[in-house]
Amino acid sequence: MRNYFNKIMSVKDNLNKIKSELPKSVTLVAVSKTKPNEDILNAYEAGQRVFGENKVQEMVQKWEDLPKDIEWHMIGHLQRNKVKYMAEFVSLIHGVDSPRLLKEINKQAKKHDRIIPCLLQIHIAEEDTKFGLDEKELYELMDSDIFKAMENINIKGLMGMATFTDDKDQVRKEFARLKSVFDALKSKLPHISVLSMGMSGDYTIAIEEGSTMVRIGSSIFGSRNYS
Repeated sequence: MRNYFNKIMSVKDNLNKIKSELPKSVTLVAVSKTKPNEDILNAYEAGQRVFGENKVQEMVQKWEDLPKDIEWHMIGHLQRNKVKYMAEFVSLIHGVDSPRLLKEINKQAKKHDRIIPCLLQIHIAEEDTKFGLDEKELYELMDSDIFKAMENINIKGLMGMATFTDDKDQVRKEFARLKSVFDALKSKLPHISVLSMGMSGDYTIAIEEGSTMVRIGSSIFGSRNYS
């Protein structure tokens, strides 16, 4: 019982500490992937309403089980054949990294009479494992007739992941590059307002470089459960 109480207080204390440090202009996405419902409810009771998942099946189950005023963000790499399972409820898709994925999101959104908010993922890291569009692909997409015909998506901004490294200067350089792409894109999409960059290990640098949305998991919930 004592361990359970300590766990509740730990999640709430971690969450409140991070929130107190974030500028009011920055949205916190609590990354709840692999975490049980009780952990999410602890954060929910502390006032958190935006949660991020990277597996569609897990997110669907949590959406069914947990309070309906939670905003669910899909933050992981998304396969086109999984979009249909979350199109009914997802609040924001972070990792749109191809025209074909965007087309599928638009198709499934239309079936549910929704306009689904999306972020275009830009590849800024030096790691090949990271997904995303390069700048040439981004502008080709913006100028395409296919994109202009998509009426059931709303591009809210950009998302990117920095290289996993202890070199803070490199991380800062990559975030600064994404911010410059974001600023340049405003000439084509003046309404964009979301720049999602920064996780538990680098969110302070991301905010300094202009992030408006950070994705934080382990600093709130502790280490992930991969079993």
